[in-house]
Amino acid sequence: MSREKNPTTLTAKKRAPRKTAIAQAVQSVAPAPFTGPEQRAALIAEAAYFRAEKRGFAPGHDTEDWLAAESEVDARLLKADFAPRV
Repeated sequence: MSREKNPTTLTAKKRAPRKTAIAQAVQSVAPAPFTGPEQRAALIAEAAYFRAEKRGFAPGHDTEDWLAAESEVDARLLKADFAPRV
């Protein structure tokens, strides 16, 4: 027993509004809400490397470079977590 469809019994499907190009770009660039410990360590290692490179890789400053990089990365991650999301 199929129900016959006619123009009076059809319901209109509602479509979700399309995302604008700007909204799509912002969504793809927005930082992830959580950075895991492995990602954090990789970011710190990279920042420490660049600090050592600026110094010419002079020995004896490994811990200093790591701690400064850790502080820098943590500050950037906290800033990204509290940045307004569009």
